[in-house]
Amino acid sequence: MALANVLLLSQIAGHVILFILSLCIIVPLFINLDQFCGHCLLFTTGKWREEDGMFDVQWASSGFCNFPLITGFFLLVISVVQIYRYARMKEEASFIALFIDVVLGIWMLAMSILSAIFITLGFIVWCDGMTERFPSCEISAGQNIIRGDTEKINTSGFYIEMGTTQFGAWGSFAISVGIGVIALLKLIDNHQVRNIKVSMYLERQRLVNQQQHDGRSTPPIVSHASSDSEQNK
Repeated sequence: MALANVLLLSQIAGHVILFILSLCIIVPLFINLDQFCGHCLLFTTGKWREEDGMFDVQWASSGFCNFPLITGFFLLVISVVQIYRYARMKEEASFIALFIDVVLGIWMLAMSILSAIFITLGFIVWCDGMTERFPSCEISAGQNIIRGDTEKINTSGFYIEMGTTQFGAWGSFAISVGIGVIALLKLIDNHQVRNIKVSMYLERQRLVNQQQHDGRSTPPIVSHASSDSEQNK
């Protein structure tokens, strides 16, 4: 029982941290999309023009940013639901509920690792283009590097925004691993307890049946006194 309480508290703490990390994915990524006029920075490439020194950008697909956003919202909703559910839990969860927790843990793990890879590799591709002109990617933040005739792109905070998003994605992956392992341990423990209960029930039924069988097969015991009286008669 004490181990179950420790695991339950660990799950609540893990989902609280996951809630915070999901905000670290959603908020800065939304801000970056707004500052870049809806364009996704991840995996975006381009060439520096010689005539004016501006970056001739070739925007990548918006799906590279949409997937981490979807992942962030998914982690946010799951964390809120699970925190509410675990806080109100008074009895041990059923096998089906524990199995669902394991499935959700696998989904969170898969989506968070894919988002972390997209953000990390996509940001590296962008920074490779920036370092062709600047000593580092961080220095290029805030510089007038993209000329837009109809759009005014603000590059002042992209380095901090993407760094925070990257931290949130990898942190979510690490926490999802822990949450998934705890859910799997609880499922295995529940399965073992169920097997023990079934085994004990079958053994108890076997003993009861054996006692009943032995009671019917034992012949009646006739005392010597009664046998002597019957002979005298």
